Amino acid sequence: MIQRIKEQFITIEFLKFICIGMINTLNGTIFSYLYSMYLNANISFIAGYVTSLGIAYFLNSRFIFRQGVTVRQGIKFALSYIPNFIIQNTIVVIIYNMLGYPQLLAYIIAAILGIPITFICIKLFVFKKKHT
Repeated sequence: MIQRIKEQFITIEFLKFICIGMINTLNGTIFSYLYSMYLNANISFIAGYVTSLGIAYFLNSRFIFRQGVTVRQGIKFALSYIPNFIIQNTIVVIIYNMLGYPQLLAYIIAAILGIPITFICIKLFVFKKKHT
């Protein structure tokens, strides 16, 4: 089991995924802020999230999994982020709301724990290699 975990996560592919995740976080923040100049905060956050998700899909397709960009895969990519969203929100509720730890700590822990799950989801669901 340990060997299987190493094979999935101790790879250049996973390190690239983390780097693109950092870019995606920055993009989401910047776009949300820019949209907030014209829209309300909640709509701006959603618009920024969707914009950064599109950029993340393109970057993951091209630079990590080296595949073309398609509408079908784009939809699958967006769907693959649902488990991450649920897990991160659950972690924040538990750590911040229930246990009373600081928000920032809750966000950091949620992000760290969400990374491997999202990576596995997109690798197996969106960009799985076709056996020929």
